[in-house]
Amino acid sequence: MDIDLDGENGAADEEADLHTVVRWAQQHNVRWAFTLSNAGALYFEDRCDLQHLAEINWTAVAARDWRDVKEGKQAEFLLERSLPWHLIERIGVQSVKTYRSAMNALASSGHLPSVEVLPEWYY
Repeated sequence: MDIDLDGENGAADEEADLHTVVRWAQQHNVRWAFTLSNAGALYFEDRCDLQHLAEINWTAVAARDWRDVKEGKQAEFLLERSLPWHLIERIGVQSVKTYRSAMNALASSGHLPSVEVLPEWYY
């Protein structure tokens, strides 16, 4: 799904249930992993077992001031190829303007996840 987000405050982030996505990936032989830091860095650690989720620095992930926890803040969930649109459950947007753009773009998508203005997701 391509949402045209012109202008300032055009941020939009998709949310899916981790366990649902992992189940889907396993059923479709799609590789997945989560990292403890930025997967684009020269060095990172990854895991492909949900029993290791506690290894993520959740305090860093939740931090709004992350200067001292930058690596932990950048933990990621990775899915080979792409996430199927039907698994997206919610879209968080930064502004009312972006909400309107998202709703217009989603009108004919066939799958309509909830869309919410969530400025607290952004800093």
